[in-house]
Amino acid sequence: MSLSTTIKSLQDIMRKDAGVDGDAQRIGQLGWLLFFKIYSDLELEAAIENERYVSPIPKGLHWSEWADQDALGKDAPTGEALIDLVENQLFPTLKELDLDSMTGKTRERGALLRGVFEDAFNYMKNGTLLRQVINKLNADIDFNQSSTRHLFGDIYEQILKDLQGAGNSGEFYTPRAATQFAVQMVDPQLGETVLDPACGTGGFLTHAYSHVQEHVKTPDELELLKRSINGVEKKSLPHLLCVTNMMIHGIEVPSNVRHDNTLARPLRDYGKADQVDIILTNPPFGGMEEDGIESNFPAEFRTRETADLFLVLVMELLKDGGRAAIVLPDGTLFGEGIKTRIKKKLLDECNLHTIVRLPNGVFAPYTSIKTNILFFTKGEPTKEVWYYEHPYPDGYKSYSKTKPMRIDEFEPEKEWWTDRQESERAWRVSVDDIVASSYNLDIKNPNTIDEGHEDPDVLLARYTEAVEQVRSAQEALRASLTESLGNV
Repeated sequence: MSLSTTIKSLQDIMRKDAGVDGDAQRIGQLGWLLFFKIYSDLELEAAIENERYVSPIPKGLHWSEWADQDALGKDAPTGEALIDLVENQLFPTLKELDLDSMTGKTRERGALLRGVFEDAFNYMKNGTLLRQVINKLNADIDFNQSSTRHLFGDIYEQILKDLQGAGNSGEFYTPRAATQFAVQMVDPQLGETVLDPACGTGGFLTHAYSHVQEHVKTPDELELLKRSINGVEKKSLPHLLCVTNMMIHGIEVPSNVRHDNTLARPLRDYGKADQVDIILTNPPFGGMEEDGIESNFPAEFRTRETADLFLVLVMELLKDGGRAAIVLPDGTLFGEGIKTRIKKKLLDECNLHTIVRLPNGVFAPYTSIKTNILFFTKGEPTKEVWYYEHPYPDGYKSYSKTKPMRIDEFEPEKEWWTDRQESERAWRVSVDDIVASSYNLDIKNPNTIDEGHEDPDVLLARYTEAVEQVRSAQEALRASLTESLGNV
């Protein structure tokens, strides 16, 4: 059975459980089970590689001691006994692991476990159905098999895509093609520290890791790379999914992916030790932060708009010479007031060299807001900004689940990137013109007609003309019918 079929079967079983309500909860349930199963498979590897390895999991709670029915036989708990073990032993114990009693790799893995399970939740209430889910996981997923591990990255990508249909959870998933393109253009190198301060399910981080891994030649270089990938995620479900994603992609203990809110720390408390070489991120936009978060920022930048706060934070966390790619909505580009002051800071302190304008529907169905990828380097002021308008592929009017954005769409941008010329898709604007327009970065393509932003008077005239044409056609048809009926 294929892994994609396995995942669908697992979700079908969970739909029968009265405790699981909706896609987001099914993904949350599947999330912690997959995490613990993969964690356990990788822990077996650690024990084989180092016979002195000590697991942070107390005796009786290892996956093999309660989940593996093939090994346990009739002693494998099911029904109410299984629910009792999970809810009253497994979860409370892992949430309260005593890290002070651990050292080295054991402490590192223990911190990972506690961080994941602190806000995880077992939604299933039917122990018989939970046993069916666990047995299917054991039968079809062995992460220590190289063939399974190779395929699982693509299957996990599909699970993350399913978040787009899971209510507000859709904010956790950025299209793979957009993250891959951004990483390729920023081009992180071995030894550079990479951060996503709002990492969601880890798309930017996994692509950055894979991008640099292509050039790794020794075990020491691989360890350096693993230590260089950093993420922070505020919400528990995407944090759980991100950690699992990192494990699947080769970072066995992703302890640098923290469950926290980077905006909750006063900006003045960040110092040089917190700064990084690369920031890749798609912060939440369109939402508001909780009361008091804005007070962590200087008075002139205080707002509850999440995307604006993250843009200020990104500038603070970059080293001089550091590079960033950040996905932002159109509203940030044309907004005034506090947004104007933030954009002035950006242009004064960073070289905003490129804005790639993405079409509608990139983040559908979560939002129809038009978005952009801003690329900039800290430490030198902006002189001019290049724009590139990313078109739909031929035959597309929008993106959908069956017609997603693809990385090969970005080939024209990648060819243009190192030999920039103005064209029907690309144009540049001097910083003087941007300043003169009160720091409006929402500059339309001067080389093509943007049908979505035409002059309202032109659109009204065109509409009036079309209405008149319809009316004339209706009158001609009516006259013809009347004449035909009169001849009967």
